[in-house]
Amino acid sequence: MSRELLASQKNNSGILLDPRTKLAVLITIAVFILGGSYEGIMQYYIIVLAAIPLLLLSAARKWKGAVLYILIFGGSLCLEMFGLSRLTGVANYIAVAVVGILLRFTPSVVMGYFVVTTTTVSEFVAAMERLHLPQQITIPMSVMFRFFPTVAEEWSAIGDAMRMRGVRFGGGKAGTILEYRIVPMMICSVKIGEELSQAALTRGLGGPVKRTNICKLGFHVQDVIFLLICLGAFAAQIYVLAARG
Repeated sequence: MSRELLASQKNNSGILLDPRTKLAVLITIAVFILGGSYEGIMQYYIIVLAAIPLLLLSAARKWKGAVLYILIFGGSLCLEMFGLSRLTGVANYIAVAVVGILLRFTPSVVMGYFVVTTTTVSEFVAAMERLHLPQQITIPMSVMFRFFPTVAEEWSAIGDAMRMRGVRFGGGKAGTILEYRIVPMMICSVKIGEELSQAALTRGLGGPVKRTNICKLGFHVQDVIFLLICLGAFAAQIYVLAARG
């Protein structure tokens, strides 16, 4: 299962980070890039935060994702700095909306992709237990992260079945292609959700006894560096708010 995320086998993660550090970086990027303000020093600090996913992807040798991230985020940033002022009318409104969405969403999405592709299920559950989160949160999150990759595999399998039957865009059956994809996908999604929930309960995630775990979690120098960067973002935001008065 090459597309499986949060699987039992660990993939090359490049810079080894504790799952809690990855979550802290993901939350920081989401807070300050997706929903933060670009005022004062924050407009420069956001560039630092946006560079973290690129650094992690490059260290993990995920070159395809790194290049795609550079093209999307870098292209949007260049368009915002040099291209938007040259556009007028409807084209300007559309470009502003598209660029704004890409600049704010892309870093969070890419960082989330890195988190789920470099963290095993056991590591994720162990990290949640170290954070003393209740099972009502841990179990749904574990099921959710396994749900989306499985759905992606089913979507690919449905596409292969359609191609075998000659159903393609532009063909004679293009009008019913949504029906051929959406209906099987809805049925598979329901079954996948039920099976993953049963698998989680079978592994004892819902039991009253505390589960043991052989994952070795801990903070190292690289974790401290990234956590300090995250704390720096909050400190910079507090400084901006204080300067605003």
